[in-house]
Amino acid sequence: MELHLIRHPKPDIAPGICYGQQDIGLAEPAAAVAERLRPLLPAEYALHASPLTRARLLAEALGEPRLDARLKEMSFGQWEGRTFDSLGSALDQWSRDPLGFRAPGGESAREMSTRVLAWLDELMAAGPQQAVVVVAHGGPLRVIAGHLLGLPAERWLGLDFACGHATRLDVAPWGVVLKWFNR
Repeated sequence: MELHLIRHPKPDIAPGICYGQQDIGLAEPAAAVAERLRPLLPAEYALHASPLTRARLLAEALGEPRLDARLKEMSFGQWEGRTFDSLGSALDQWSRDPLGFRAPGGESAREMSTRVLAWLDELMAAGPQQAVVVVAHGGPLRVIAGHLLGLPAERWLGLDFACGHATRLDVAPWGVVLKWFNR
């Protein structure tokens, strides 16, 4: 199966703001990003997406997506909409335990991973007969790619998905091949 992972286009939010599941729009037109990506995608594919606006708009420009809340970005709870500078020493706590730390009212990366992997397990169990395109966020895409490539969860942060770019993995019964990254 060809699996194409696409991070949403650049969001319409100032740099340095924590936004997680905050539903914000785009700083660039979804149609323009879709036109740039379309030549990288197969002629036919099943399309899945996060329901958050920044992912959904691009997915709708690419076709008719199946929206699934499990593909949302990690929730940062009370941190959402705040500048990272305003979080002070809480960022140190997060950096000491990036998988287990949970912002007040939010979820941990481990919890986000659990819901994303539940979605991936369902997809794989269905045995898709065609290519699959996923439009989501950096966190969930790291989980999907890192898991499929057999990386330990502690290394998933090293997968830096660029906004408005696609990555292709070929998934076979014998393993997974990273065909290209951030095109």
